[in-house]
Amino acid sequence: MSFRLRGFEATELNPNLDASSCEKRGKQSITDLGDGSEVVYLPRFLSAERAWAWFDYLDKEIPWTRPSIHVFGRSCLQPRDTCYVASEGLAALKYSGYQPQAYTWDEYPVLRDILQAVHEALPGTRFNSLLLNRYKSGSDYVAWHSDYEKLYGSTPKIASVSFGCEREFLLKKKPVKKEASNASEEQRHKRLKISCQDQHSFLLKHGSLLVMRGYTQRDWLHSVPKRAKPGSVRINLTFRQIVM
Repeated sequence: MSFRLRGFEATELNPNLDASSCEKRGKQSITDLGDGSEVVYLPRFLSAERAWAWFDYLDKEIPWTRPSIHVFGRSCLQPRDTCYVASEGLAALKYSGYQPQAYTWDEYPVLRDILQAVHEALPGTRFNSLLLNRYKSGSDYVAWHSDYEKLYGSTPKIASVSFGCEREFLLKKKPVKKEASNASEEQRHKRLKISCQDQHSFLLKHGSLLVMRGYTQRDWLHSVPKRAKPGSVRINLTFRQIVM
């Protein structure tokens, strides 16, 4: 599947990946969200052996921190551990009143290996920043948000690699403007019915790769909700390209 998104050309995942770094892709799912937004999911992006080796390294060697952030005017601990890696000379990352320290790729060479595997799977991409998150239990989560920021450009591509405990990843359409007061009941009901269908769920498996591209950040929100069962540790790496 190849298509053009209003000045943005989507690329297919590389079908000729090196078997030493990536497993045979297995079943690849492509979800067309409409209006130039798309999600690609590979449940077996990495071999189990390689994925567990990298999980152990990330869990033990990365300088995880759980920072204080500001949400709705109050300070609270971020409900997951985090770490930030970026190439030199990029604009600083800041969210919810928190500016993380930017580590370099050379400090944690395994991250370069993972980056290379992602680049091989996504020809033409050149990610230069990485946000790592560690969910230590089912009570750790990330709330609804999008990464539609100027520093990522108008059609940011985000590649998400997951390790460890499987967690649900949700997408929902951003709210539209309120209906005009003179809109008919039939029109309002039709809009409500459509909006209820604009939700998607992916179970992110150990060693999987999920890619959001096109206008997904402009038009959609995503989250990793809490789960009732305690669960074990999940580590997620989100690669982005900062363009300014």
